[in-house]
Amino acid sequence: MSLELRRIGGVIGAEIPGVDLARDLPAETIAAIRQALLDHLVVFFPGQDLTSAQYRTFATRIGTPIEYPFVPGLDGFPEITPVLKLPEQKVAFGGNWHSDTTYFAEPPMATMLLARELPAHGGDTMFANQYLAYETLSDGMKSILSGLRGVSRSDKAEASRTREDRAGSAGRNREIMIAEHPAVRTHPETGRKALYVNIAHTAYFAGMTEDESLPILRFLWQHQTRPEFTCRFAWSPGALALWDNRCAQHHAINDYDGQKRLMHRITLAGDVPR
Repeated sequence: MSLELRRIGGVIGAEIPGVDLARDLPAETIAAIRQALLDHLVVFFPGQDLTSAQYRTFATRIGTPIEYPFVPGLDGFPEITPVLKLPEQKVAFGGNWHSDTTYFAEPPMATMLLARELPAHGGDTMFANQYLAYETLSDGMKSILSGLRGVSRSDKAEASRTREDRAGSAGRNREIMIAEHPAVRTHPETGRKALYVNIAHTAYFAGMTEDESLPILRFLWQHQTRPEFTCRFAWSPGALALWDNRCAQHHAINDYDGQKRLMHRITLAGDVPR
């Protein structure tokens, strides 16, 4: 089946209009959505009017929803995490470049985000293509990275500070989670290599000190979010984004102080990066 696709960036991102995710979509449509995700790394569905049950049902057609360990889910829907910033809060949840929860031994395959309440202005999300981030590195840097494994920590300051208000108010899991993954991973479905470190979670390289790791990591953090690798999505009520955590990073822009923003997130189970 062919879907209507409207690219929103030169190298990442496409909108898919005209699909009602509340319906029981045929297998051919789900397969076409998954292919669009592989081709464009992040896809957007405007104007979705979904109950929590319908949202979770659509998620199960794409993958296996999993719970987020630090913020409780909705009553009756533990896999749906509210991503909330209140008018009095200054720090945005997820307000830095990252791939979701790379401190898991098996990080999520993909993430969905559904717009529930939006500020009058601001609150866009940016996405970055990590295939290109890897492919545009020099051969020398590729050689260095081929033997490195990044160590991700859930307590790294760049990430933990963006969820303090939510985790603290909920009294949820305070366990420190640590996982080690290749600095460059091979996508299990496309076979392409993607840069797989991020400023929010990657603390250092295995077998190296933080001081030894930092110069390389600082270069990679700047390189992997170059403007020509990115797209920017302006949310509208009911819009749903679906992105591939294995080859894309995202960044929630915190430019709407004094306003409320509520999104509902579902993450889908992944595998061990290789």
